[in-house]
Amino acid sequence: MNEKELIKYAASVETYSEHPIAKGIVSFAPERFTVENFKAIPGKGAEARVGGKEVKVVSPGYLEETGISLHDERFERLSEEGKTVIFVMIDGELKGGIALADIIRPESKRAIFRLKEMGIQCMMMTGDNKLVAKWVSQEIGLDEYFAEVLPEKKAEKVKEVQARGFVVAMTGDGVNDAPALAQADVGIAVGAGTDVAVETADIVLVRNNPLDVLAIISLARARYRKMAQNLGCATGYNAIAIPLAAGILYNFGILLSPAIGAIFMSLSTAVVAVNARFLRIEKWSC
Repeated sequence: MNEKELIKYAASVETYSEHPIAKGIVSFAPERFTVENFKAIPGKGAEARVGGKEVKVVSPGYLEETGISLHDERFERLSEEGKTVIFVMIDGELKGGIALADIIRPESKRAIFRLKEMGIQCMMMTGDNKLVAKWVSQEIGLDEYFAEVLPEKKAEKVKEVQARGFVVAMTGDGVNDAPALAQADVGIAVGAGTDVAVETADIVLVRNNPLDVLAIISLARARYRKMAQNLGCATGYNAIAIPLAAGILYNFGILLSPAIGAIFMSLSTAVVAVNARFLRIEKWSC
């Protein structure tokens, strides 16, 4: 089977998948076969009937589970280079493999750098193999990574991190991420992701840009500062004005009349409102 035909079969199966790897394969194949009975294999690939043949596009882990040994120097070399290799099986026979490379966007590295500057530990959880995860982790400067994590295990990994005493915010965009997004203290879904992830998350990013996570954190911190400032202002006013209005310094000739108290109360409300409005012009985005 030649390269174009192999990719055509793989792309035909992956047409109905939302996985990033699937999208990469589909974008590479201009022509595709008619597909029937598409079915996802959670964490391991997908299968369908293509052109009258049973076609599976699967991970190396799937091959191991089905007892298919793979000792090929090309596969080992590609894995060491940080590439993800998936395999195409047609009617139960292994026909070939397709290597894909993660394209690390410049804003990802910048986002990780800024988050670490803010004292936030950055971790990656992926279903890719350890070599790929290690390469990506080193490239963008992550503190830690979890590789070869099956979809149903992602929520458990979040629990493990939470058990260390961390408050966990997780960003995800796929169906497989939904349980982990729900388990995290703060779930952040990418707007360009699946509906399930968007519905599960606490926050939805309109753009597919990791720098928006920085904007969220900066905005949250700015809001917290405003809340503290307004609370301090209101508490300080009442701590002074109420005793004066009650006559605590009456013997010294100091008494806050109801009219003046009403004016000061209005002023304190105005100060709090104006201070809150300043949040709109603070530089909190990244």
